[in-house]
Amino acid sequence: MTLTADAPVTTTDEQPKTFDSYNPTTGDVYATYPIDDAAAVQAAVERAREAADWWAGLGFKGRGKYLDQWRAVLARRMNQLADVVYAETGKPHGDAALEVGMAIEHLAWATKHAKKVLGKRHVSSGLVMVNQRATVEYLPRGVVGVIGPWNYPVFTPMGSIAYALAAGNTVVFKPSEFSPAIGTWLVDAFHEVLPDHDVLQIVRGFGETGNALCTSGVDKLAFTGSTRTGKKVLAACAETLTPVVIEAGGKDSIIVDADADVDKAAEAAAWGAFWNAGQTCIGIERAYVHEKVYDRFVDKLVERAKAVQPGVNYGPMTMPAQVEVIRKHIDDAIARGGKALTGGEVTDGFIPATVLVDVPEDALAVTDETFGPTITVRKVTSAQEAIDLTNASEYGLGSAVFSKKNGTWIADKVRSGMTAVNAVLVYAAIPSLPFGGVGQSGIGRIHGEDGLREFAQPKSVVKQLMPAALNVTSFDRGPTEDKLWGSLILTLHGRANQFLKKQ
Repeated sequence: MTLTADAPVTTTDEQPKTFDSYNPTTGDVYATYPIDDAAAVQAAVERAREAADWWAGLGFKGRGKYLDQWRAVLARRMNQLADVVYAETGKPHGDAALEVGMAIEHLAWATKHAKKVLGKRHVSSGLVMVNQRATVEYLPRGVVGVIGPWNYPVFTPMGSIAYALAAGNTVVFKPSEFSPAIGTWLVDAFHEVLPDHDVLQIVRGFGETGNALCTSGVDKLAFTGSTRTGKKVLAACAETLTPVVIEAGGKDSIIVDADADVDKAAEAAAWGAFWNAGQTCIGIERAYVHEKVYDRFVDKLVERAKAVQPGVNYGPMTMPAQVEVIRKHIDDAIARGGKALTGGEVTDGFIPATVLVDVPEDALAVTDETFGPTITVRKVTSAQEAIDLTNASEYGLGSAVFSKKNGTWIADKVRSGMTAVNAVLVYAAIPSLPFGGVGQSGIGRIHGEDGLREFAQPKSVVKQLMPAALNVTSFDRGPTEDKLWGSLILTLHGRANQFLKKQ
């Protein structure tokens, strides 16, 4: 099964050998790279396999030395990398620098906490096995494949790369075909720190290259992208029983309760919906607003949306095909009785911030991921109605709640992997929090302790300290041992059973 891709290809023979990345703002070719075929991908994985034992053998402290040096390089050259991000994605330099800085923060956290989270530790053996000494540690998996997206081409793949490296794995990274120069820059910076071992490598190309990585025998595959492509990744990895972590699409909502600070809620909704031209997997695409504050919220949101300028506050659509998706969603919403209070016109890749109201819940702009600078707003009569509408989506990535009294209560009832109360998107910037969704939004987690363990495998070791007072794991066990075993279990657990019977 081949993963899909939609980027221009330069044909130098009967088969394409190279491909171009473009500056979406100007349309100019920014860089040209060779397409790595299945043989090239396999060779990269084999090199990573050869380096894996060396990298794992360094231990947490040894690996940390190189990761800290890489982090320092990224920090010193943050503006240089931001320039490359701007050139390949079109996002403003300030947003690019924000993305790079967040990635550096995650790299620092993963490096610092890897030993504490993954290192060997003693665990209780319990009363029954008190004569045993039990330990658990989390060992590197070996080689991890990472397939990154184009919307946050530094921050998002680093959420897998940094944690996988800190856990002791080597990595083969395939960036999006829309951002190969960014991926190349990251890997080249690592090679400056560690030039002699293939700990982090890059492969470039389209869906065929990604498919080859999925079936190459890597020990785990981390993918970020659309739900549709994520399902293809899962199917391809299933051929070799390769475990996956998939961060897929979202249709996140913001719930604005009756007691919310409307000004702050509208400001947050605008940022969550329109930042990066809406090309954010955890972007806010739906708003459910209590009827008591609905009119004020809509007025404030429209005011905010009108002040946002495409080409100034955010760039163009990085992927040209997304323009038609956004146009289709807006047109469908209006055809079904919705109204665009601002924006709504899709003439080129610079799409204006669009606020849609009176949109039915079965419209594409409500059910499907738009991935553009749009938001639908619906009036609700209660927080519970907003919760029910939010949870009706097949997606469940992130969410936001604005309420002075009931924010946590509402957040606990929302079906999503992450929820921010009186803020939006902030959980992505907190390295200690796991990041991921439920339902059609993906499998597994990156970031935090869960993200480190995602790229490691638990190893349990038990050592007998003394002979057991009651040996039940032997064919020498007889009726006396069986009776004593029954008495022991009854003594340890029988009181709880008696208590439950009385209830």
